[in-house]
Amino acid sequence: MAAPPYLVLGAGEDLDAAAAELGRQGWRVHPGLAPPEEPWDLGPARLVAVAPLPDLAAAQAALLCAVRGAGLVVGLDPAAPWAAGFRADLRSLAPAAEVAAAPAGDLSPDQRDILDLLAAGNSIAQAARLRFLSLRTANRRVADARDALGVATTREAVLAYVRLRGRP
Repeated sequence: MAAPPYLVLGAGEDLDAAAAELGRQGWRVHPGLAPPEEPWDLGPARLVAVAPLPDLAAAQAALLCAVRGAGLVVGLDPAAPWAAGFRADLRSLAPAAEVAAAPAGDLSPDQRDILDLLAAGNSIAQAARLRFLSLRTANRRVADARDALGVATTREAVLAYVRLRGRP
């Protein structure tokens, strides 16, 4: 059985399009965060809960769905005070590779620029020289991008960014 998908999109992104794609892949799309009470284990049902997360209560309901084995397609405002905690909790439920990162739109132009240079094969030091930045500033931008994308390594950040920037 495939691991459930966990897609954390930006607050303004189209949740329905992501859910429709999962539906085409055989997942049962369930609008909202109130899954059926039975069975408790939702994994075999291949259920994916789809909803925006406007507040902490909704985020907690989404985590309960994930604990029960459901996949998630949720919209999250990365500036919400509880957003980082939600991402950390979700990552603790699944391998990091299975948790979709923040949308590329949540990155600053400076973060996108440095990730573009890294994706083109430059090292952080080379990217810093190309943009007339100190190495410390370039490293800070990469670290901030990793945080925004919810990943642990620069490699994961570049891979997540390349996947996300390819979205229409």
